[in-house]
Amino acid sequence: MEQDMNHEKPNINEEDLQTKLLTNNNNNNVQKGGLKTMPFIIANEAFERVASGGSMANMILYLMEVYNMEAVAGTSVIYMISALSCSLSIVGAFVSDSCLGRFRAIAIGSFSSLLGMTFLWLTAMVPQLTPSEPGTGFCLPTPAQLGFLLVSLGLITTGSACIKPCSMAFGADQFKHHNNPRLTDSYFNWYYATLAISALVTSTVVVYIQEQFGWRIGFAVPVLVMLCSTLAFLLGSSLYVKVKVNKSLFSGFIQVLIVAYRNRNIHLLPGDNYNHSDGMDPVELTDNLRCLNKACVVRDAIPRNVPTVETVESLKSVIGIIPIWSSGILPHTCFVSTFPILQAKKMNRNIAPWLEIPAASYGVFSLLTVLIWVTFYDRVLVPLLAKFTNEPCGLHPKTRIGIGLILSIIAMVVAAIMETIRRDLANTNSSADMSAMWLVPQYILLGLNDAFNTIGRMELYYSELPKSMGSLAMAVFLLSAAVADFVGYLLTNTVDFVTSHKGGVSWLSSDIDAGHVNYYYWLLCFVNLLNFFYYLYCCRIHRSSESRLLHDVSEERRDRVEHNI
Repeated sequence: MEQDMNHEKPNINEEDLQTKLLTNNNNNNVQKGGLKTMPFIIANEAFERVASGGSMANMILYLMEVYNMEAVAGTSVIYMISALSCSLSIVGAFVSDSCLGRFRAIAIGSFSSLLGMTFLWLTAMVPQLTPSEPGTGFCLPTPAQLGFLLVSLGLITTGSACIKPCSMAFGADQFKHHNNPRLTDSYFNWYYATLAISALVTSTVVVYIQEQFGWRIGFAVPVLVMLCSTLAFLLGSSLYVKVKVNKSLFSGFIQVLIVAYRNRNIHLLPGDNYNHSDGMDPVELTDNLRCLNKACVVRDAIPRNVPTVETVESLKSVIGIIPIWSSGILPHTCFVSTFPILQAKKMNRNIAPWLEIPAASYGVFSLLTVLIWVTFYDRVLVPLLAKFTNEPCGLHPKTRIGIGLILSIIAMVVAAIMETIRRDLANTNSSADMSAMWLVPQYILLGLNDAFNTIGRMELYYSELPKSMGSLAMAVFLLSAAVADFVGYLLTNTVDFVTSHKGGVSWLSSDIDAGHVNYYYWLLCFVNLLNFFYYLYCCRIHRSSESRLLHDVSEERRDRVEHNI
C-alpha cells in the first residue's frame, strides 16, 4: 500500500511540473519579441542594404578602372553576381525553413557579408591584389587577383542571400505571441520605409564618398556599416522569438513530383480516396494537371509518405503562374543594365559650379518616382478607380503589369533617342557638353515601370497562391530576377560577339562614343515589345485555365450533392 502511494506521488508531481513548464514557456514567449526587438532587426536589414548596395553601386567603374575590364566583361560580372544573389536567396529560404532557422541564417549571412566586404576593401588597400595602381599602366588581372575579387563578391552575395529572404519573416515572428495586428502592420510600414531610406543613402551618400575620396575610403564605409549591422542583430539575441523549423514547402513539392512519377502507371478511379491534411481547411482536388493527383491518392489502409491534397494543389498553383511569371524576365534586364552609368560618366553632371552628381547616383530618380507614385496611387487614384473598376486595389494586377510592360518599352525608346543625340554630339567638334539630366526621363519611366510591373506581379502572386504560401511569392519573384540577370548576361555577350565579329567596333564598346549603345537600347525595345504580346497570350491562357478550374470545382460539388442524395 505504501509502495503504491509512493508511486502515485511522483506521477502527480510530474504532471504539475509539466503544466508549470508549459506555463513558464508561454510566459517567456510573450515576454520575448514585440516592438522592443524591431530596432535590432530593422537596423540589421537597413545597414546590410546600405553596405551591400554601397559595395555594388559603383562596381562597374571599379572593375573598369582598377581591374582594367572591358565594359561587357564588367557588366557580365555584375549580371552573374546579381543572378547568383537572387538564386541563392531561394536556397537561403529553403535552408532556413528546413534546417537552420531564421535567426541562425541571418547571423551566418551577416558574418559572410562582413567578411566579403572586408576582402573587397582589401583589394583597394593592398596593391598586390589588383593588376596595377590606377593610371600607372594597363595590365590584366592574374587568376589569383581575379579569384580573390570573386571570392569577396561571392561572400557578399551569400550573406545577402541568407538575410534577404529571412529578415522580414523573422521580424513577423516577433509578434507570433502578441495578438495585436496593429503591431504587425506597424512593423511592415517601418520595414519598407527603412529599405527606401537605405536605398537613398546608398545612391547618394555612399556613392558620393567613393567618387570624392576614392575606393579605399569608399569601401571602408560598407565594412563599418556591415559591422554595425552584425552587432545590432546579435545584441538583441536574448530578446528574439526563435521559431522552430518545420517541414519546408519546397521539400513537399519535391515529394509530390517523386510520388507522382512513382505512381505514373496507376489509373485514377472515381471512388479513390485522397490524403487530406488534418491541420488545414480541406481543399478540393481539381482535374487541372491531373497527373499530379496520382501523388496524393490513397490505396493502402494506412497512408505512408503520401503527400496531401493541399500540397498537390499548392504545387499546381505555382505551375499555373509560370507563364505570366516568365513574361517578367526581359523587363528586368533594363534595370540591371550598367550602361546608363557609363553614359552619365561622359556627360556634364554639374548642377551647380560646386556640386557634381556621381554617375551612379542617377538611379535615385527611379527610386523617388516609385515612392511618389505609390503614395499618389494608393491615396488618390485607388479610391477613384475603385468606383469604376470594382477592384479594391483600383486596377487589377494583370492590368498594372501590362501598363508596366508598355512603360518599359517607352523607356527604352527614350533611352535610345537620348543616346543617339549624346553620341552624335560627342563625335562632332562641338565643345558643348550634354547635361546628364537628360537621362532622368528614362529613369523616371523605369521607376514607373517598377511601380506598375513589379508591385503588380507581387500582388498577383500573393492572390494566386494559397494563403499558406505567402512567403513563396517573394521566392518566385527573386527567381524571375535571377533568370533575368542570366538572360542579360547572355544578351550582352551575344551582342558584343556578333557586332565585334570580323574586327568591327562592338555596340557595347568600353568607349561608348565609338560603340552604339543606342542600337542596344533599340534591341531591348524590340524584344520587350515581343514580350508584351507574349504577356497578352499568357493572360489569355491564364483566363482559360481559371474558367476550367471553376468548372471542375462546380462539377465536383454537384457530383458530391448527387452522391449524398
